[in-house]
Amino acid sequence: MSNPEIVEILELTAKLMELHGADPFKIKGYSIAAFYLDKYKEGELQHMTEAELVKLQGIGKSTAGKIMQITQTGTFPELEQLLANTPLGVMEMFNIKGIGAKKIALLWKELGIDNLHELELACLNGSVAKLKGFGGNIQQKILDSLAFLKDQAGKLRMDKAAIVTDMICHELKKTFEMVEVAGDVRRRTETAESIVVLVGTDSPALLQTIIGETPLLVQDEKRSSPFVWRGHVQDFAIEIEILAVQPDRMVNELFLETADAEHLGYVTTTGSTLWKKAYYEPAESEQAIYINAGLPYIVPEMREGAGEFAWAERHSPDQLVTWNDLRGILHNHSTYSDGQHTLEQMARYCRDLGFEYLGIADHSQTATYAQGLKIEDVLRQHAEIDKLNALFAAGDPVKPFKILKGTESDILGDGSLDYPAEILASFDYIVASVHSNLTMSQEKATARLLRAIENPYTTILGHPTGRLLLSREGYPIDHKVIIDACAERQVVIEINASPWRLDLDWRWISYCMEKGVLLSINPDAHAMEGYHDMHYGVAVARKGGLTAESTFNAFSLDKMESYLADRRKLFGSPA
Repeated sequence: MSNPEIVEILELTAKLMELHGADPFKIKGYSIAAFYLDKYKEGELQHMTEAELVKLQGIGKSTAGKIMQITQTGTFPELEQLLANTPLGVMEMFNIKGIGAKKIALLWKELGIDNLHELELACLNGSVAKLKGFGGNIQQKILDSLAFLKDQAGKLRMDKAAIVTDMICHELKKTFEMVEVAGDVRRRTETAESIVVLVGTDSPALLQTIIGETPLLVQDEKRSSPFVWRGHVQDFAIEIEILAVQPDRMVNELFLETADAEHLGYVTTTGSTLWKKAYYEPAESEQAIYINAGLPYIVPEMREGAGEFAWAERHSPDQLVTWNDLRGILHNHSTYSDGQHTLEQMARYCRDLGFEYLGIADHSQTATYAQGLKIEDVLRQHAEIDKLNALFAAGDPVKPFKILKGTESDILGDGSLDYPAEILASFDYIVASVHSNLTMSQEKATARLLRAIENPYTTILGHPTGRLLLSREGYPIDHKVIIDACAERQVVIEINASPWRLDLDWRWISYCMEKGVLLSINPDAHAMEGYHDMHYGVAVARKGGLTAESTFNAFSLDKMESYLADRRKLFGSPA
């Protein structure tokens, strides 16, 4: 039971108590405990005694006892009672943006709404707008949020889809040698609508038997056939397809079940389609399918029908960025702000992974929600960085590892950056990101980003739309205007590699490259293991056709430092 999981349980308890009109004093107690424990970075709560817990800020004896129960059982009686008294549909309302526990309680108690379907109907007939404290604007926001949730239903983020797929393949490989992943997962889509697995076997009946003996797989009998098993995995709504394929057809079927219909429909020089070539002509490899069609080879990630053949006229697959091309890790957080590991821990782990540099970019002072650094904290961190860099240089003077001084500066409401100019000038680079006031029109959001891009201190534009996949739609921006401005001001655009974000969207990578804009694959790591999220970033970068040459953090340390120094001279920001 990790610290964040314990905090999440306490926050849920507070929300449910507010929903049921419990004692405000008790609600406040859970909320305060969650607030302070979210900031606690000194150790694992699950290993602490009750006496140790009560010494923590915001934790009384009663709450400490609840935490002990949570670490031992994953819950506690009061929460279980709250959950038992709350319809599942009401729980789902907590996913709606713009309404909290009190408004959900009104919808439930006043209108008798206990599920999302009834809530949508009540919004459509105007009943919600008539409730005290709601009105037309909130009613429309609820409808917009419901539409978003409906569109995302049954999908999984890239990381979750990979976990589910691995579970399925692990079970199938106990019996079958030929097990291949196709579809959305192989194309590395940011969210998967289905999981497709191919099994090479001469006995479809045996495959059906083995699947039937696998407890985690739940069949949809009406939609299944002797050759295609359809259903889902327990606790996940995403559709699963497991296909029995003749072994000698495995290459062809893997190709057909991987590529998007637009890609398969591409017309070859002979007037045929790629689909016909792949379906009717047996192939020993996927490369052979393209050769037979007279077309350049396209890697699985790019088979979307989104301009990949035009890309192939100027580039080759071996130019696509890989994990091994990355020389440093930018946009990371430490315990100076809301990270889980110290600056030294983050640096040493980065070095141990084989990278040349770590860019630390803790939150700026306005980001109080994330313990953003006050000016004195910045000076203290810079002093520690100088000390650590001296140690790294002494340890390996030939190829020293280096920490670069960065910050994730909040882009304020008017587009200005956090910190006064003299502090901004003290950083090696600056990631400028929006974290607050996310409800904006396209005109306002674009203007806000443009002003940040025009700031001479801005080096990287962080997660440009602020989206959270399957959770929050990003604020709307005019991508072309933003990318054009970044090209003019030589501002790098981030591909935030967190599987929650993957923002910039891969569909805009080709336009960035066309305009000469560099892209930086950043993990936004809040813990050492977060560095590995860059694998997701590399996947979507390749999907969009990003080459190593156009990848900012594929620069060597020497090239990176020269670039940053030259940029400061070019735009007049002091060194």
